[in-house]
Order: sequence, then C-alpha cells, then structure tokens
Amino acid sequence: MRPVVAVLVIVVAAGAMAACGSTRPSKYYQLEVPETPPAASNAWPVALLLGRISAPHVYRDDRIVYRTGPGQLGTYEYHRWAEPPTEMLEAVLLRMLRASGRYRTVQPLHSNARGDFILRGRLHHFEEVSDGSLGARVAFEMELYEPKTGTTVWTHFYSSEEPVQGKEVAQVVQALDRNVKRGLQEVTTGLEQYFSAHPPK
Repeated sequence: MRPVVAVLVIVVAAGAMAACGSTRPSKYYQLEVPETPPAASNAWPVALLLGRISAPHVYRDDRIVYRTGPGQLGTYEYHRWAEPPTEMLEAVLLRMLRASGRYRTVQPLHSNARGDFILRGRLHHFEEVSDGSLGARVAFEMELYEPKTGTTVWTHFYSSEEPVQGKEVAQVVQALDRNVKRGLQEVTTGLEQYFSAHPPK
C-alpha cells in the first residue's frame, strides 16, 4: 500500500505545481497625470482645499468595473487600477488646480492647511459599458463649500460616455482617461468662471 500512497502524493503535488504555474498575472492601469501648462500670473487670494471624492464601494476598490445591464455591475479579476478611481481623480484634479496658477494655495483637505473654500465631490459612474457599442462612462458631481458662511456656493455635474477605440481593457482605460480629463477640465473652468464673477476680497 505504501508505494501506491507515495505515487498518489506525487501526482497531487505535480497537479498543484501545474495549477500554480498557470495562474494569470494581473495587469494594472492608471490615469495619466496631465502635463503642467504655464501657470497664470493673476492668482486670486484664495486658499483652496480639495476634499475627498466619495463613491459607492465598487469604485473605491482597485478592480476595473464593467456594466452588465441596468443596475448590474461586474469587475475584472485580473485587470486592476494602480489606485482606487476616487484617489486617482483627486490626484489629477489637485495637479490641474495647482497648475492653473489661479489660487494662492491648493492643498488636500487632510493636510494641516486652512482654506477659504473646500472643493469636494462624489463619483457616480466609472466603468466600461456595452450596449451595442463599447464605451467608457464617467459621471461625478462637485461642489464648492465656503466654511465661513456654511454654504455651498457652486456646483457642477458631469456625465459623459466616451467611445472605446477597440475591444481591449487597455483601450477602455484610455477612453476613461480621456473622459475624466474632459470632465475635470469642466470643473476647473467652472471654478474660474465662479471666482471671476465673485472676486474674493
């Protein structure tokens, strides 16, 4: 009986090693941080704090999300973000606001800095969609809060679906990146329009 047991152990071990060798490697993606354009020379006397962008749990994970139908979402197991989408959006927006040169300071809310205004938001959609054609859907809302008065003085809602040029996950990521940049550009432009119409004293 002992030889039979020994052969069985070897077969099981060989099968386990083969299974380990066939594991698919995970692929990681990230949004591209925009290049820094020449900063404007006429900064407002505003200390701006960038608050957290909240989101449903599925968008606070690192798995890339796809929509399977109305109200139905799935996630890729081997295609992941380098950081959760909310954190990537915060990083890109922080870079864009600082690069604009329109504010005295721009700092994350969790820093020790004090601010005149807090910019915060919520991510509603950040996923691959397939209903006839492949697309990349992004939707979020932002608001500018003034702690001194306890009021929200400006809001902006963005929702758009970017066509995907191809069928690979990497091409979905590129479409999401383009969509995010366009949406955040709307945010920075909208903020500039608000402060132009309501010059800080």
